[in-house]
Amino acid sequence: MDLMTLTIEWRQVLFILFCLVTFIQLFYYWFFYSRVSFFKSKAKQKSQQHPVSVIVCARDEAANLAKNLPGLLVQKYSTTHEVIVVNHNSQDETRYLLEEFKKTFKTLQIFNLEQEAKGIPGKKYPLSIGIKESRYEIVLLTDADCVPSSESWIQIMQDGYDENTEVVLGYGAYYKKPGFLNKIIRFETFHAGMQYLSFAMAGIPYMGVGRNLSYKKTVFFRSKGFSSLNHVTGGDDDLFVNKVAGKKNTRVVIDHDAFTLSEPKKSFSEWYKQKNRHYTTSKFYKSSHKFLLGLYSFSHFFFFPLFIISLIFYDWRIVLGVFALRLISQSIIYYSAMKKLNEKDLYQWWFLLDWWMFLYYCIFAFAIWRKPKKNWN
Repeated sequence: MDLMTLTIEWRQVLFILFCLVTFIQLFYYWFFYSRVSFFKSKAKQKSQQHPVSVIVCARDEAANLAKNLPGLLVQKYSTTHEVIVVNHNSQDETRYLLEEFKKTFKTLQIFNLEQEAKGIPGKKYPLSIGIKESRYEIVLLTDADCVPSSESWIQIMQDGYDENTEVVLGYGAYYKKPGFLNKIIRFETFHAGMQYLSFAMAGIPYMGVGRNLSYKKTVFFRSKGFSSLNHVTGGDDDLFVNKVAGKKNTRVVIDHDAFTLSEPKKSFSEWYKQKNRHYTTSKFYKSSHKFLLGLYSFSHFFFFPLFIISLIFYDWRIVLGVFALRLISQSIIYYSAMKKLNEKDLYQWWFLLDWWMFLYYCIFAFAIWRKPKKNWN
């Protein structure tokens, strides 16, 4: 075999690898992500309003509660409901602020915890207290720095339940702000939302976000709460859903009026720390979930290097044709999915942001193996 033959084979191998990662990408876009893009809520044969307990855990969150708690307390929901705030050892004005709110809003229930739970990092302890003290079977969770996008949030989220449903996943968005950092944060949030919502619709739920998540107390106690997750700082949302959610007991709610909104980080370093905390929990996912997520990330990461190398060393016309297949698929899926998740303004940036994801994987790859910190606020 001469040198020329080896060179040709080497180029062919590279092109075949490029085609392979492209095919993997296309599979995820059309089998999984298209479910969000073309999602339509199923008409329920009968609708029932369930009593709901909304639960918020707070530590030194007086400023956020002053801004966001009214959005929870003025919800238009005719059926019995309560809003529980678990004040976990706050050293600011949280206690006094909540007492003032209580004078006006009788649905507000306050639980003040004065001591740390030794050996239980994160907010799992205060959240467990909130769930145990709640009056109703359906609990709806959000964070102190979040506000519902409408006064119909409770109504729409609880409507996701039927006789077989135990877990309802919602979408937690960020406010639209000027600057490219805001676009990066919101695109990553959109991308993650498109993933976990579409996987759930495909019968493979693997996570939810504590900013907008609901489940029944029955499933919480049946799984012994967070007892198996107490060694992990986070995981009260994504790992708990990873543990209890299944094909038959999980539904998603995609409705602009059922989203929650949060203030995005104002600097890259703050966002970097936030994402590092989040990714330290992903190594505890089920093996099948880690494989599926890892395969997608692997193919996404190597797509661009293989595209550039193939473009240089192989027939550029064929390479561009393969590239165009993914480009067209992405443009269709992203456009519809961004409309569904109310992130349509990002569409004009999606091609640049997709290239940014290559750097994103490089930056956060090592977070999976880092030991999580023991604070949650």
